Amino acid sequence: MIDHIFVCGYPSNLGGANTELWHTVKLWRRFDLDVTLIPTWRADTQWRIKLEKIGCRTAPSNPDDLQNVPGLAGSVVVSMCNTKFLVAAEHFRRLQCKIVWLGCMNWLFPKERLHYRRFGVFDRHVFQSRYQHDQLTPQLRRFGYEDDQGHIIRGAFDVDEFPFRPLPHRPGERFTIGRISRPEADKYSPRTWEIYGRVPHPISAKVLGWADEVRARLGPAPRWAECMTAGSRTPREFLATLHAMVHANGQAVENWPRVGLEAMAAGVPVVAENRGGWREMIQHGRTGYLCDTDEKFAYYTARLAYDEEHRMAITQNARAALENELAPPETIWNQWRRVFERGKEESGRGNPEIRLPPSPFPLPPSP
Repeated sequence: MIDHIFVCGYPSNLGGANTELWHTVKLWRRFDLDVTLIPTWRADTQWRIKLEKIGCRTAPSNPDDLQNVPGLAGSVVVSMCNTKFLVAAEHFRRLQCKIVWLGCMNWLFPKERLHYRRFGVFDRHVFQSRYQHDQLTPQLRRFGYEDDQGHIIRGAFDVDEFPFRPLPHRPGERFTIGRISRPEADKYSPRTWEIYGRVPHPISAKVLGWADEVRARLGPAPRWAECMTAGSRTPREFLATLHAMVHANGQAVENWPRVGLEAMAAGVPVVAENRGGWREMIQHGRTGYLCDTDEKFAYYTARLAYDEEHRMAITQNARAALENELAPPETIWNQWRRVFERGKEESGRGNPEIRLPPSPFPLPPSP
């Protein structure tokens, strides 16, 4: 019976994986799973304090001294999209740890491929969307992955961190649209300013995640746009200034975009592209809008701008869908519980299955 796991990685304020890790650890603690985190390879003091307040431990972190971490050998280790973990993964293998890997991308990291060539895939693989699952499993099968090693689990999300406070929009007032992204050019459509400029309603625009490489992709910001560097505002502060999130990607295809969950929680309707994980997150016309063309981005954004009653209905539907369908804590906990229950050594060395204490919630049926 297992009641304790290790996490290789540490939360932070930036990056979808780092924020998801915080929400996931909080969810595990809510259901009384003991968690020890191994930072890679430095623990931020503020985050250490936050983790201690919810009952987590932080282990000394040194990839060359993992054998001296109490209880680590033979334990369950979870890591989320952490390239530094991939570099050190063989150390965890030597300690016969059972590894659960959650990569947030729709492709394999070079370090990930290198590890699989040498050691095979990890014991369990967690995917956040059906789209990501379908993209990655053909790649993983080349390294010996079998279908029963994979689970689709939506990202944990604590809605209480984003109070539902839609920004009112009055007739004749400028409609404020914008987006949040990491400061990477591939996250942005090179037509972003053109798409925003096509909206047939007076607008202002805000972008959080601006950098030189983004400017090189998009061009200089128009006079009606404000661009802010990553970390200059918290997502909650930024979303409080938007009437709608209008999110057109570049080459990068979203897996399970947390910025969408944050917007839905805060009461900001989302207008996004009709591909990738957006298609599984948004119900078109009910909880947001999905767009195939620049013209549709402009049309649906304008609809939100001209019809305040409809915009408010979208925000309310989105918040309800987030709480009841996309990120209900009991459902996500039970899915993680199944991962731990069915965990076994990747090489089939015959170790007994990992087991957790009984849960008061019924397990969902197998996919």
